[in-house]
Amino acid sequence: MKTRFIYFIALFLGYHFLYGQTVDRVEPPNWWIGMKDPNLQIMVYGKNISKLRPEINYKGVTLLKSTCPENKDYIFLDLTIKKNTKAGIVPILFFDERKQVVKIEYPLLLREVGSAERQGFKSSDVIYLITPDRFADGDPTNNDAEGLSEKSNRGNKNGRHGGDIEGMRQHLDYIADLGFTAIWPNPLLENNMPRYSYHGYAITDFYKVDPRMGTNESYKSFCQEASHKGIKVIMDMIINHCGLEHWWMKNPPTKDWINYYDKPYVQTSHRKTIQMDPYAAQEDHDVFTKGWFEPHMPDLNPLNPFLGKYLIQNSIWWIEYAGLSGIRMDTYVYPDENYMSQWSERVMNEYPDFTITGEVWHLNPAIVSHWQRGKSNTNGYKSYLPSLFDFPLQNALRNALMSPDEGDSGWAILYEMLAQDFQYPDPQNLVVFPDNHDMSRMYAQLKEDILKLKMAYVFTLTTRGIPEFFYGDEILMRSPEERDDGLIRSDFPGGWKGDKVNGFTGEGLTHQQTDLKEFIHRILAWRKGATAIQKGSLTHYVPESGVYVFFRYDKNEKVMVILNKNEKPVLLQLDRFRRMLGESTKGKEVITGKDIDLGDTLRLEQMGPLIIDIGE
Repeated sequence: MKTRFIYFIALFLGYHFLYGQTVDRVEPPNWWIGMKDPNLQIMVYGKNISKLRPEINYKGVTLLKSTCPENKDYIFLDLTIKKNTKAGIVPILFFDERKQVVKIEYPLLLREVGSAERQGFKSSDVIYLITPDRFADGDPTNNDAEGLSEKSNRGNKNGRHGGDIEGMRQHLDYIADLGFTAIWPNPLLENNMPRYSYHGYAITDFYKVDPRMGTNESYKSFCQEASHKGIKVIMDMIINHCGLEHWWMKNPPTKDWINYYDKPYVQTSHRKTIQMDPYAAQEDHDVFTKGWFEPHMPDLNPLNPFLGKYLIQNSIWWIEYAGLSGIRMDTYVYPDENYMSQWSERVMNEYPDFTITGEVWHLNPAIVSHWQRGKSNTNGYKSYLPSLFDFPLQNALRNALMSPDEGDSGWAILYEMLAQDFQYPDPQNLVVFPDNHDMSRMYAQLKEDILKLKMAYVFTLTTRGIPEFFYGDEILMRSPEERDDGLIRSDFPGGWKGDKVNGFTGEGLTHQQTDLKEFIHRILAWRKGATAIQKGSLTHYVPESGVYVFFRYDKNEKVMVILNKNEKPVLLQLDRFRRMLGESTKGKEVITGKDIDLGDTLRLEQMGPLIIDIGE
């Protein structure tokens, strides 16, 4: 009861103003006792606030220093908080030369039991990626919000459609029943931009859920309910940039808060090799790390010590407040690499078993692996990032399925790419996926070939790593073959009142859609108990005659996966795999439940996948 009360009072960060002085923002809005790092920096924003003298008199809390930046409307307070400090309201007083003029009541809270030991998402999990605005409109009353520019318009493919946190909450059972154990929603924080605000990547308030999505409290409640249903929540975060309409853009604390703030527009080169290129020019490095991602996305400068600390604390605040199980960090490679090392180290020090996965969209494993924790880089760079998205493998999977099996094409592409795992310190901790919100759906990439799609899904769910699927992949949601974000992120059928087709209940789905949904459900249900798939070793064989075979195994079980691109029946000679098969002569096919004879040969009837559970 005590913990609940303390969280309740956190909603009411109090400001008391005298003699006309105001405080507009205090960030972070609260903090917790017992963090591994006892230090806290509070940013206070108000007209001429730096002209005042702050004081804190609360047992266990010490004001180490206050710093006034060049903008006199800001002041930064550096505190230290002892572990035995009592939870409560910390009064932060501000005085002019004669009297007290401002009192801030700052909540200092108890941490949830076991918060530091929270478990991140792992290779035993399967992630369901959601674009919240396009998933389900659970609360139509919040589709438009006072003070926010863009209004809901479901007829505009690039506009807001009304999906929200409540829509995701209402369908947690659907996600759990399918077999997914983690959810990654695209960003939910305020995006007060005039256009394209639905995707969430142009944040205008780092401490506030967008009112068209819900509230901070509804997000916290959503995370709790998901946890109760066995689903981990991964928060999509952005350190590289904010939205052009962010509240601080009109009055930043310092001139270097934003890169190229008062200079002609400079766009990043998107050359992701520059950070580790031994021959890169400093000018090119600066353009890549400091250039703006888009004209409406100003590039943040985390090398500013105040902003750098602000962003670290913001990440920790959301983990602690919402009870997160992971972070997906957008555009991980774009900011200064040493700062990103500092950021990830700080988060992982607070939560040693937590998981952060970073977006490094490059097709060369040598580039991607540079950023994973444990990599011995020739330039001395040390990373603390546990996980990365395996973009090279996704691209190889698509190309392998779409090219003939001749020479170095076909399955050889996928085989050779997987062989590059020697470059990763921890390939089991890579996120593998057939598609995501930034590319055409795999169904479109494969020219709507359902048999090839099933092989792509089986590979994703049985290879090493942490599988991730994009919402609607399970019901054959379509997209153009060429990238069109508004159509890739189309509305999930049944998420809006009046939809004629309902993907949640199955009403109106075609036989092909229903079949694929059941196909994924069966594999996910089996995967939950398949320890060899979750964390076992992998052995694969050089593809021959359009067939790619690999095994996953641990001390308790063994699984044989066969991916066959032949359009006519073929006989697979099993003597080549006898060492892996051992004495086993029988197995059970996971998808159909049929018994499989593993004698001398195995007849493969048609193009498609087989998952054979061999047992011990």
